[in-house]
Amino acid sequence: MSDKIKILLVEDDENLGFVMQDSLMMLDYEVSLSVDGKEGLSTFNKGNYDLCLLDVMLPKKDGFSLAEDIRKIDKDVPIVFLTAKSLTEDKIRGFQVGADDYITKPFSMDEFQLRIEAILKRAGKTDRVLETERKIGKFVFDMSNFKLILGDDERKLTKKEAEILKLLSKNKGKVVERELILNLVWGDDNYFNGRSLDVFITKLRKYLKADEGLNLKNVHGIGFVLKDEED
Repeated sequence: MSDKIKILLVEDDENLGFVMQDSLMMLDYEVSLSVDGKEGLSTFNKGNYDLCLLDVMLPKKDGFSLAEDIRKIDKDVPIVFLTAKSLTEDKIRGFQVGADDYITKPFSMDEFQLRIEAILKRAGKTDRVLETERKIGKFVFDMSNFKLILGDDERKLTKKEAEILKLLSKNKGKVVERELILNLVWGDDNYFNGRSLDVFITKLRKYLKADEGLNLKNVHGIGFVLKDEED
């Protein structure tokens, strides 16, 4: 498993995106490049990122909406907007949805690299520790190997089961919107993916039944919440 700093870069200008990705990789960062907001959200859910660089003007889901969704599942990851605009209104909106900083285009690569280093240092992300296991009630959730462990019993989860459980357990006690889960895990909130989500939720309920203190509830018309009586 890599111990490099992981950066999510969402930029629809592919030429600029590749230049920025190469520039950061030369500094030994691990960089995932997405070209639209929906893809960026799905990519974010598949990794443990230390920094998100989001273009404001993105297809399918703009940078502000993407930041709002990221903040619903991770309140701490630094978010930096990349924008060709310098309008005060845009900056205010960005900070309102949880941005840590702005980088205005055009910028030199030297300035870009220095700003990224400063933001990571300020966020205390230079020494990165990966969370690979999580306690859920009486279970241990081995996220890196997709295993749900209770005593001597181990259940191997599918990748999608693990991604859904990871999202629900990180937000334990809070309602996670159905649309958000679908866009994060499937990349699309269409009807057929919605039916699949219901099947996966039913399976997870069955797996978690061994701990009577856990309750995976459907909040009608909104989403799902995982509750633990011990909390």
